[in-house]
Amino acid sequence: MERTINQHIDNNRKEIDSTTVSAQRKRHLEDEVESLEKYRENHPGEDHDPTPLELYCDTHPDASECRVYD
Repeated sequence: MERTINQHIDNNRKEIDSTTVSAQRKRHLEDEVESLEKYRENHPGEDHDPTPLELYCDTHPDASECRVYD
């Protein structure tokens, strides 16, 4: 079963709240949650867990990596 974006966000928040997580990992997870929440807002009909490339292209649509050719 594939993970949904909401599950991904929930898992990250649980890890952020953990007392054993390093400060660097916590910052990474917080940034990732922010990107996931923005993606969810921009794509309300989708619930799949986006890939890192999908997250990047959502915020950088003009990047050469994100161009789509017909």
